Amino acid sequence: MSQSYEAARASASARAGSLGFGRLIAAAAAIGIAAGAMPVHAQGNNAVLVVAGPRTPESLDQEYPPTEAGHEARRNIYERLLSYETKPGENGVTVEDFSKFRGALAESWETAPDKTSITFHLRRGVKSYVGNTLTADDVMWTFERGWNLKATFRWYMTQVLKISDFKAAFQKIDDQTVKVTLPKPSPLIERIWVNNDLGIIDSVEIKKHVTSDDPWGSRWLASHSASFAPYQVTKYAPGQEVVYDGNKNYYRGAPKLTRIMFREMPTSANRLAALQAGAVDVAEWLAPREQATLEKMPGVKVWKVYGNYIQRVEMNNSTAPFNNEKVRQALNYAVPREQILKSVFYGTARPTKSPVSEIYPAYTDQYYHYTENLDKARALLKEAGYGKGFKTQLGYPTGDQTEEELAIILKTAFSKIGVDVELQKLPASTLVERYSKGTIPMYFFRDMAIVPDAAYVSNLWLNSASLINYSHYKNAEVDSLINESLSITDEAKRTTSMHRVQELVMNEAPWVFLINPGYQLATRANVKGYSWNTTNGNTWYDFSKN
Repeated sequence: MSQSYEAARASASARAGSLGFGRLIAAAAAIGIAAGAMPVHAQGNNAVLVVAGPRTPESLDQEYPPTEAGHEARRNIYERLLSYETKPGENGVTVEDFSKFRGALAESWETAPDKTSITFHLRRGVKSYVGNTLTADDVMWTFERGWNLKATFRWYMTQVLKISDFKAAFQKIDDQTVKVTLPKPSPLIERIWVNNDLGIIDSVEIKKHVTSDDPWGSRWLASHSASFAPYQVTKYAPGQEVVYDGNKNYYRGAPKLTRIMFREMPTSANRLAALQAGAVDVAEWLAPREQATLEKMPGVKVWKVYGNYIQRVEMNNSTAPFNNEKVRQALNYAVPREQILKSVFYGTARPTKSPVSEIYPAYTDQYYHYTENLDKARALLKEAGYGKGFKTQLGYPTGDQTEEELAIILKTAFSKIGVDVELQKLPASTLVERYSKGTIPMYFFRDMAIVPDAAYVSNLWLNSASLINYSHYKNAEVDSLINESLSITDEAKRTTSMHRVQELVMNEAPWVFLINPGYQLATRANVKGYSWNTTNGNTWYDFSKN
């Protein structure tokens, strides 16, 4: 699924304070550590990791709408049927190898040659945190729960795998075997089960907490966990702290870090200060300027990976003047990308050259041609009938310093071609409401699709039938190519189709293509083992301290 971070940041923005960069005492208080004891938890125990992040997860239930905070929790408290092999990436970061699957809760699996079914053979002896043994009943109960709640699981099954009949699709073969049958072939029949939205629940444990008016345990799972994953949540205090304790029964071995203490610190400067002081081991989502500062300091490390982000300005393609592709092209030619890369991102970002994430199969940048060219931008506006320019609005979320800097740069750049931009600084929830209803002409959108497949990505953002195609882009050929690529299994043909989609989209420019900001994580120097995954959520099992 796609992760709309503007919506996810709403609660954090509302809680963000105005504490200054150097206020270590305030930073310590924000994470519940007395000033005199700041280094103790972070540096004194190699089995405990203290993490500062902008907010706690809104819910622990994997059926809750996805946010980056929620995805990080899911990554650690829900185990999936399949996973990817890993390989060395940039800057010492371990990354997923999308070309190689490996078993997780499913020790082995068989996929029908025509890709209409997949049979999972469960790993024997797998135990949950409380000691219950994994069986096919857990898998089937999880599937049934997801289907009946009509949320995340059902979205994947109906929209991606095109399943419409639960009983026809999901079958328990025996205590260790489950089969999923599709109504038509799907090239994503294996890849979809890697998603940490599709973890398996300990049904024996959760059934202790269901009620007649809550038969699927949604109230309990909002603040508790019951799975076969490396960690279980033992304390959930929204807005303050989440404590993860290691599953000593975990099938891959007990975690090296037996406890993760995640503290909410909405202000980036306070997270930075706490890391510098040794009050925390990890600081998430620091601003690029802060990361650049840290790189020069001893005792800390900044891990970098470009990953799958795409940050852009979306335009409402259904209303004037943005219903004219020449106008959209003109804005793309007016963007000073080199200035943005240097002054805002300090060299940690790269230009976005396609609507498909640059690390995904079938990505191509051969149709990218939007270098800064003000003369060409003015000529395109004149051809579109806007030779004297026009007025418009650009929305961005309150509390996001990086996007505010971007907004100011773009306002100045667009004014050079006669486009007068009124900047709209809005609470994240208000911004989301406005662009989802089509009542703001331009807005920032930073997102990533978590399935590494060009057709999946394109279907989310560019198919005219998609509920999150907020830019209202519509091209009949693009729709046809996407829909075909979601059901054919000829990979060469799929790649050709996806290249054509990228060609059409880059030419018609439904967005102002900006940058891939990458993902950076700041840690103390003694923290090892950072591994990146498509949700940009940290996998605590891979970390260690020395």
